[in-house]
Amino acid sequence: MSTTTVKPVRADAGRYVLRTAGSADLDGARAVMLDTVYRDFGSGYVPCWHADIIDPDAAYLRPDRCTLLVVECEGEIVATGAVRDRGPQAPPNPQWVADRFPSGSTAQLCRIYVAPGHRRQGLARRLVRELCDFVARTGGYEAIYLHTDPAVPGAEPFWRSLASEVCDERALPGGGQGIVHFELPMPTPVQ
Repeated sequence: MSTTTVKPVRADAGRYVLRTAGSADLDGARAVMLDTVYRDFGSGYVPCWHADIIDPDAAYLRPDRCTLLVVECEGEIVATGAVRDRGPQAPPNPQWVADRFPSGSTAQLCRIYVAPGHRRQGLARRLVRELCDFVARTGGYEAIYLHTDPAVPGAEPFWRSLASEVCDERALPGGGQGIVHFELPMPTPVQ
């Protein structure tokens, strides 16, 4: 179990508290994640893509090199963000993308979701900073990877403001999955 925690951070006059998730937060985190895959992605729950949503304890809380952060507002979980210690798989991702970001040495940012009524408050950006700090503290990672669905309003411009594009599958023959792969700069290790 990961012992690295994020000191609770208050923003917006104490309205939002960002912290490392505990077992008591998992139902609220799961609700934010499932709402996002149904509402924003339109895919709904797909077991091969979303098993971590159903069991975030096994995916994020127990492994030492993984984490799940939550943002709480007035007792409700309103945002999530996670790091997992595996890169993209091929298929469905292009083989060269999977080769560039191998599991074990890649920190994959995922499940950075903010409930609609709490967007545009800087929560996602704050989650990304804290997740990158976690990667630096944990050590052993050589790359920070993520992918996004450009059909989700605001997702692509948000990631383009923080990360470098690695592959836009829409430009591939046949369009691939239509997702965009990104890499974030590795943070300086925390001393």
